[in-house]
Amino acid sequence: MRPHARKIIRLLADGCPHSGEAIAGAIGISRAAVWKILHGLDSELGLGIESVRGQGYRLPEPMELLALDAIQARLDAKARQRVARLEILDEVDSTNAYLLERGRRAVQGGEIETCAESEASADVDQGGVCLAERQTAGRGRLGRRWVSPFGRNIYLSILWRYRLAPAQLGGLSRACGVAVARALAGLGVEGGGLKWPNDVHWQRRKLAGLLLEVAGEAQGPSLVVVGVGLNLRLRAAEAAVIDQPWVDLHELCREQVPGRNAVAAALIEHLTAALSGYAENGLASFLEDWRQLDAYQGESVTLVAGQQTIEGLHCGIDALGNLVLDTDDGRRTFAAGEVSLRPLGRLPCHD
Repeated sequence: MRPHARKIIRLLADGCPHSGEAIAGAIGISRAAVWKILHGLDSELGLGIESVRGQGYRLPEPMELLALDAIQARLDAKARQRVARLEILDEVDSTNAYLLERGRRAVQGGEIETCAESEASADVDQGGVCLAERQTAGRGRLGRRWVSPFGRNIYLSILWRYRLAPAQLGGLSRACGVAVARALAGLGVEGGGLKWPNDVHWQRRKLAGLLLEVAGEAQGPSLVVVGVGLNLRLRAAEAAVIDQPWVDLHELCREQVPGRNAVAAALIEHLTAALSGYAENGLASFLEDWRQLDAYQGESVTLVAGQQTIEGLHCGIDALGNLVLDTDDGRRTFAAGEVSLRPLGRLPCHD
């Protein structure tokens, strides 16, 4: 984004009207240039900039832009130690893709030692964090598009390195799901639950999703990128392409909705703690919380796993984070797949 455009957005972020003359004077450009930039921003970013007769230009509602200082000030000392680098981008195709590529380049260029060369503990207690105001090609699970309008939601990715082999990280997404739920609970968001493998739901509607991507050698080390998309404020027109029930924090919290920087800091703090702790304890220290937060245990569900479609009773997860289903063929476990809910009541699982 060009510097003048960024400055104009920051001026308008308070939601109050600003005259073209005042904007031009603050930035040092002509009123004609202001109009051109505003027109381009509205067209490109869909900000919904309004022209108020006799007053100037404004956004439909205030917008809290992400700020490094505001996020870092909310992190505790341990979290600041775990974060090696924190970036905020105006725009990126995908925060996950950006960090995964950067991590690969760092390994190839020798910026990050291989685990054989490092005498550190089981994981290196540092992470690279990337946030974006907007994603142009945000991705969810199974290649779905993640709706990513400018300046209203959270698009966050964290890069982490493990000595562990990729096969040993199968439960990590469950641990990260618990971390997101803990972060939201700490912000006063009540009633959230988890949907296997790692979505955060509220009353059967999706509030947040996680996407984990792993690169590494068969025996380790591994690079992991954990991506989180969380709905803070979605307009109906933007959400029209979403193919499942959704909810945002604005609907849940109304006047008490936490700010974007506070949400970002809470997610970073809890996720980096989970990533750090997983190397030492695996999924074990997250299992009980996951089971308490499991929103659909006891429900009849359909699991799509590759070319298979399996119907059964959702009986929670096992010690590895695999989904446990009671089916017509007996109890079965699944490491991957997509769960669809069916409108049936809860039933007891049989041991």
